[in-house]
Amino acid sequence: MSPGQDALLGPSDIRELATALGVRPTKQRGQNFVIDANTVRRIIRTADVRPDDVVVEVGPGLGSLTLGLLETARHVTAVEIDDTLAAALPATVNARLPERAQNFALVHSDALRVTELPGPPPTALVANLPYNVAVPVLLHMLEHFPTVERTLVMVQSEVADRLAAAPGSKVYGVPSVKANWYAEVKRAGAIGRNVFWPAPNVDSGLVSLVRRDGPPATKATREQVFAVVDAAFAQRRKTLRAALSGWAGSAAAAEAALVAAGVSPQARGESLTVEEFAAIAEHTPAR
Repeated sequence: MSPGQDALLGPSDIRELATALGVRPTKQRGQNFVIDANTVRRIIRTADVRPDDVVVEVGPGLGSLTLGLLETARHVTAVEIDDTLAAALPATVNARLPERAQNFALVHSDALRVTELPGPPPTALVANLPYNVAVPVLLHMLEHFPTVERTLVMVQSEVADRLAAAPGSKVYGVPSVKANWYAEVKRAGAIGRNVFWPAPNVDSGLVSLVRRDGPPATKATREQVFAVVDAAFAQRRKTLRAALSGWAGSAAAAEAALVAAGVSPQARGESLTVEEFAAIAEHTPAR
């Protein structure tokens, strides 16, 4: 890089890198590369990335967001599943931000299988998540890395709506409740299609998650609570008495658990808070 040149990648940089590597973004892996440096800076501002943060990034691709994070954070660990992209990213970091290269680590793995990271524990998760695995990856990272205090993810707009939905909303469902188990969740902005290559045929949204001091107070385990959530939304049009009958062993047993938890058996899952699901789970039938 020449002196004064922006370390962040622009559209021509992205295409040159992709051509050199023989990379074509694949729908199979939900790859859409950010080609706009201003969008990268906006994401980092919105994520409130701080100089003392240790950031984990999932799906760094060619490094657009990675470089921006490295300019700001103390340390960045990127998790990349793609062989070609994982092999190339350290060289991109060395070429464009050599003075920060020692603050970067790469984990070449499927994020859904990562349960530990090299270096200091992460304090923030910032990622442009592949559309096809966004929710499972987000929940996996929140579960396995409890030191992550702040998260900002870019996901498909309708997924952003679901994650940030409140009880009573038509799009409130399993992702909403499970994300809320870990964090306070809110929409943090919209992202247009023209900042990506290739441009997706859907809009994107930013979701901010600030970790709770702890999960809702309950005697039930997370697994027990999530089992109730899964059962409640598997047949979301049904009343909880009916929807939870398989989980409880019978409709009568489901009704007893609901009444004991102070929840109407005629209610539906979309009206319940995570705390109410936790209350129901405390009455998980003995197997």
